[in-house]
Amino acid sequence: MLKLYGYWRSSAAYRVRIALNLKGLAYRQVPVHLLKDGGQQHGAEYRALNPQELVPLLVDEVNGGARISQSLAILEYLDEVFPVPTLLPADPVERAQVRSLALHIACEIHPLNNLRVLQYLTGELGIGDEAKSAWYRHWVAQGLAALEQGLETLGDKLSLTNRPGYLEACLVPQVYNARRFACDLAAYPRILEMVARCETLPAFQQAAPEVQPDAR
Repeated sequence: MLKLYGYWRSSAAYRVRIALNLKGLAYRQVPVHLLKDGGQQHGAEYRALNPQELVPLLVDEVNGGARISQSLAILEYLDEVFPVPTLLPADPVERAQVRSLALHIACEIHPLNNLRVLQYLTGELGIGDEAKSAWYRHWVAQGLAALEQGLETLGDKLSLTNRPGYLEACLVPQVYNARRFACDLAAYPRILEMVARCETLPAFQQAAPEVQPDAR
């Protein structure tokens, strides 16, 4: 049994839910509320499982209770342990290009705008909501502009030609967040087209934040 510790609105946990669904894997969700009680991810019980104090965390109870943190490490673990259907292209060049685009989302855009950064801006630095939103939109705009250009390598295809995988599991949650913060996405037609295609698929619909058991 796979056990996923996450939070309904965490984009990193959202990535993993998409990947699990794309692979058709059964899993049990364990909610970790990132705001309640000062953030349950900081509590002693969860910290003992994941010293990084972040979600998601995947526990593979069949494989000796292996604990895997960091969403992209989880995606790669799933692809190695459950290789069919794959999340990455077979061709080494195409695989590297897909990884590059996904890493741009997960390592360049998302970290500047995740919850703990936004909390630090408002809490420790005393930045107001308007300035915080300006910060968010600036980094999202800069990141998505580069991503839009990078998607030229795919043409009008998805990352696995006619189906989504590793890249789309990262892209859809990032666009969800951008919409939540009212970012103007009109300049990114390739991104919007890819997301629209994914949002028609059950794997993405079932992973959406609002339908998770801990959604509030």
